Amino acid sequence: MSDAVLSQFKQATTEEKVYDTDHKFKIAIIGTGWIAESHIQSYKNQPDVEIVAAADLIPGKAEKFMERFGVKGVRFYPSHKELIDNEPDLDGISICTYNTQHAAPAIYAMEHNIPVLLEKPFTVTLEEAEAVCAAEKASTAFISVGFQPRFDANMQMIKKIVDSGVLGKIYYIQTGGGRRRGIPGSTFIEKSTGGIGALGDIGCYSLDMVLNAIGYPKPLTVSGYVSDFFGKNPKYNGADAARFSVDDFAAAFVRLEGDIILDFRIAWAMHVNTPGDTIIFGTEGALRIPSTDCWNGSVGGAMTLYHDIAGQRFDTVIPILENKGAGLFDKKIRSFLDAIKTGGPAPVPTSQILYNQAIIDGINKSAACGREVEIKFAD
Repeated sequence: MSDAVLSQFKQATTEEKVYDTDHKFKIAIIGTGWIAESHIQSYKNQPDVEIVAAADLIPGKAEKFMERFGVKGVRFYPSHKELIDNEPDLDGISICTYNTQHAAPAIYAMEHNIPVLLEKPFTVTLEEAEAVCAAEKASTAFISVGFQPRFDANMQMIKKIVDSGVLGKIYYIQTGGGRRRGIPGSTFIEKSTGGIGALGDIGCYSLDMVLNAIGYPKPLTVSGYVSDFFGKNPKYNGADAARFSVDDFAAAFVRLEGDIILDFRIAWAMHVNTPGDTIIFGTEGALRIPSTDCWNGSVGGAMTLYHDIAGQRFDTVIPILENKGAGLFDKKIRSFLDAIKTGGPAPVPTSQILYNQAIIDGINKSAACGREVEIKFAD
């Protein structure tokens, strides 16, 4: 099993809803590691889903995975290509592979017009993300990226507050989060499989929270920094220190379209409980969002809106909202299935997450060259 800190998805029973079980969605899972556990649990919660195929590069792994979850009648393949080539009637695919293997199966699925739920991070590099987007544009299918916090009532409230105009013009945002101690193991920490560390694992969530709230403006430039002091130190990471080859901390100063500045930092490990709360600064008000250490779900606590009324300063506390019905992961899965039924659009579209990935990629490129870099997108 994975580290407890990474297992904070809250599964829930399916909402009271009428499902058409005469036609069950035929779903395949590519990659049967840790995150696939949450996918299959949520698919099992949907009465109109049938898992028909699975693929994994490691011989026998997919078979043991399905046996462990009590799913029978599944056809198994050693690669995404063989699965897609031999399963012409698929309604959708969950891609749960290593980060470095996200792009290839997503592109191949698009070439075969099969809708995809692609786990985060979108890809490792901007170039990979653009290749996936190009394949999607040429396809009749769609890709939705696995950001289940989008379905949290509190995350949605952040966007509602920004959209209401109560903050005025947004001009500066500080965001991030992280864990005092929370370096994962498994394939997360090696460059050949994870590709990126804390940046891709939890940093993408933090970025999505604020970028989605303000309408995903295009990133222009990045001055970034990454380090691996904790991950490579046996004092903090035990035997895994020897194979650690990704970032465990990242920070950046990002310029966005609309004259907005984004101040970002994220950590798997540090000598403080948080690198700071998220604050969205506007000309008419500001919103403080308490930091969270995991980013698998909701915000870290009640939010505070700072604003003036009739010339007086007020602090309005926005209490935590209860998420009703299904758990966030179930809602993510259900949104994918509903989009398949209607032919789209994707619940979490690649057109937005491309900018998320561009920032992550820009941080790495800036850190490597030691200066600010311009984010350049393909024509």
